[in-house]
Amino acid sequence: MSPTAQRPDALHPGAGGRATARPTLEEVAALAGVGRGTVSRVINGSPRVSAKAREAVQTAIAELGYVPNRAARTLVTSRTDSIALVVPEAETRLFSEPYFSDIISGVSAELAETDMQLLLILVRNQRERDRLSAYLTAQRVDGVLVVSVHRDDPLPGLLESLEIPSVLAGRRGDLEPLSYVHADNAGGARMAVRHLLRRGCTRVATLTGPLDMEVAQARLGGYRRALEEAGHAYDEDLVGLADFTEEGGRVAMRELLARKPELDGVFCASDVMAAGAMQVLRAAGRRIPDDVAVIGFDDSIVARHTDPPMTSVRQPIEEMGRTMARLLLDEIHERGRARRQVVLATELIVRDSA
Repeated sequence: MSPTAQRPDALHPGAGGRATARPTLEEVAALAGVGRGTVSRVINGSPRVSAKAREAVQTAIAELGYVPNRAARTLVTSRTDSIALVVPEAETRLFSEPYFSDIISGVSAELAETDMQLLLILVRNQRERDRLSAYLTAQRVDGVLVVSVHRDDPLPGLLESLEIPSVLAGRRGDLEPLSYVHADNAGGARMAVRHLLRRGCTRVATLTGPLDMEVAQARLGGYRRALEEAGHAYDEDLVGLADFTEEGGRVAMRELLARKPELDGVFCASDVMAAGAMQVLRAAGRRIPDDVAVIGFDDSIVARHTDPPMTSVRQPIEEMGRTMARLLLDEIHERGRARRQVVLATELIVRDSA
């Protein structure tokens, strides 16, 4: 049998329909005037390529008609060209809170120019957690993004032990070993409470997120620090424990009003909770902001559609998603690189509620 008959996959139609050898990676590199590694990075969607080199490689690929042999590359590199975005929350939170859609939007935008497939995985119970553990152990994805990090969630520990490239939206604590991206949560909360105090509020309450999440602890810490810096004692009766949901905000606000009816300012650890709190305040006959000033956190679309429009701490959620994806692509393409931590700045957006 001739070599041609043995390797039909190595042929491609040339001029006049003649079979010619399939263009190689080396030929693309030579035509583009770059190294083989640069061609490989362009094909694999790595961000670590200059715009000029990327354009030269893409032009050479088009001119030669080069088609990457993805099946062969998977066998050689053990790559799957897929990334898992894991949300360990119920679907009700995923679809009701703008935070999650903004994160997904940012991740998707960053991956748009790559060949990576994004898989969205919800983990709502132990059965789904076990199934995900088996899926990851079988190395079915190249990397993992985790949104909504709880302190006792075993997933980050599993990712660490499996040495899978991973990036968290948030962290479990100050000594988080995995790469993560989050906003300046404590600084944003401090900024919000200082604003309430400057406008004359003297009994400022707060609605927290779940305290098994570092993000909620950090925002509570920023609230407490702002009070203490202004000479106000920290009063646990002014702290309403909630869960980042609208209903949680309503329940916690009712409890706060019953416990501290004289409160005149509320910092809520999310816009969604603040929207629920504002409903309760209005129902109780409290004018916003005349009787009670309200500030949320996220500056999501929710903040712009409350009545009155909500003052909120803006965190760049979509940019968080983009940054998470960039860090993960770097870890996938350069295995063993040092983990990185990115903290994005927050900004107070003042509207009518405060």
